[in-house]
Amino acid sequence: MRLLPARGQRAQIARFALVGGVNTLTFYASYLPLHRSLPYFAAYTVGFVLSMVCSFFLNTYFTYRTRPTWKKFLLFPLTQVTNYVTQSVGLVVLVSWLGMSSTVAPLLAALLAIPFTFLVSRWVLLPRRRKDQGPDQTDPSPTTRSGEPV
Repeated sequence: MRLLPARGQRAQIARFALVGGVNTLTFYASYLPLHRSLPYFAAYTVGFVLSMVCSFFLNTYFTYRTRPTWKKFLLFPLTQVTNYVTQSVGLVVLVSWLGMSSTVAPLLAALLAIPFTFLVSRWVLLPRRRKDQGPDQTDPSPTTRSGEPV
């Protein structure tokens, strides 16, 4: 039983984290100007949608190194519902219950949602293997010279 992800998965997680940082900056750069003229939750929602589109393309091309398709694009927002709900609940709890600043709370709420976002986006963006196929070509696991898994 493996406690750590395979080398290919670790690289994928690192790329996902980098994209997450860029995506968070994209979100925050959208949220702050909107927050001046909209209620915090409306500004949050618009910023979230804009950053989600950015996230789709960055994760497709960079994180998972797969082709974007209309099917993936249309499924990506549906699977982001988990992320949206996690971040939304976190935002409301942090701002309304804990009194955190509404300009800082979205950042912490986003951090809390990272594990859910990774699993859901991986499920949507990577092709599923059929039982009769070999290992997923987009996520190679290291092998020995004999071809056995490490």
